[in-house]
Amino acid sequence: MDTNIVEIINVTREVAWLPWAVQYFFLIGLSVGGVLLSLPGYAFANDEWRKLGRVGLLVALTCGLAAPVALLSDLHQPGRFWHFYAVFRPTSWMWWGSLIIPFYVTGLLVYAWTCFREELQEHGRVDSHLATLYRLAALGGGRDDRLIRYAGLVVLAGAVLVALYTGAEVAVVKARPLWHTPFLPVQFLTTALVGAAGLVLILNRFAADHDLAVEARANRLLAGFLGAVMAVGGLWLAFGLFGIDRTHTEALEGVANSEAWRVTAVWAVLATVAPFVIAVAKPVGTGLLTGLIAVHSAWMFRWTVFIGGQTVPKTGAGFYEYALPAGPDGLLGIIGTAGLWLFLLLVITAVLPTPARSAPRPVRAAHAADRTMAAAE
Repeated sequence: MDTNIVEIINVTREVAWLPWAVQYFFLIGLSVGGVLLSLPGYAFANDEWRKLGRVGLLVALTCGLAAPVALLSDLHQPGRFWHFYAVFRPTSWMWWGSLIIPFYVTGLLVYAWTCFREELQEHGRVDSHLATLYRLAALGGGRDDRLIRYAGLVVLAGAVLVALYTGAEVAVVKARPLWHTPFLPVQFLTTALVGAAGLVLILNRFAADHDLAVEARANRLLAGFLGAVMAVGGLWLAFGLFGIDRTHTEALEGVANSEAWRVTAVWAVLATVAPFVIAVAKPVGTGLLTGLIAVHSAWMFRWTVFIGGQTVPKTGAGFYEYALPAGPDGLLGIIGTAGLWLFLLLVITAVLPTPARSAPRPVRAAHAADRTMAAAE
């Protein structure tokens, strides 16, 4: 009796999207979120939201300038970027991204200039060696709400396009059920808003005058964004558990037997529920804590989607192993991108000092400001 031996060989693949991609999607998401948080105070000229909008604009500007550097690094050989412009590929979301990102960053710079123009003009009146430079930067003008509104509409269009393309270019990958879902672009946007609100809370503490009214409002916004994250995540889970959509069911089945993924699920729930409860129960005095958790959860969501998603094999059993390297394609790259963002923040806040500092308003004043805003609405 003949015995036939069938040998099955499966190829272990290394991740194609490196931590640079995580950094890019994280930073560009925070930038989009920062733009959206800045619009009420600047584009819609609501003075109650002006201080929060200024911090949101710092988030948008610093993250928006750092993000393209991480994107170029993720090309493995940054000189390849010109291929996007040399080859016409309208069916590729990455090709559209190569057009959208310059449009967004340019619009962001113009919008930031129109918003900070009043401050530049004020600094130009101060007797200092840089007064002339400030006046030149302001182009002899101050606050112009109509110009800010027009620039805000342009950068809003760019932000919407960025949110669309960053979500779509991942969601179109049919080979990975975990990615191939219409919920992913919405999840990217909602978690980006969570991260942006969290960074506003942190910068309000360290790069602004620690205004308690801003902290309370940002915490309440954070709670709303976290609620949206829970709602979208619950819908995604329901689609998989109840077999409403086969792709979502396959995504759940692909990670069901993994202890690491179960731990990740527990972490995701805690990282969402904990800051939500804190922000609702005590919106004043907890901004640093909720802000740090929010920024962490926004980053870890992208890490889980990109790096974790690539460890789930398209074929075969088991999971691919990934160990974060210490070099430029790993830990050093993450630290370097964070350092670039911090450098940009220091330069921008040095060139554009924080407006006249005042002592933090007491809690009663912060609550009174919120009640006044609610009554006006």
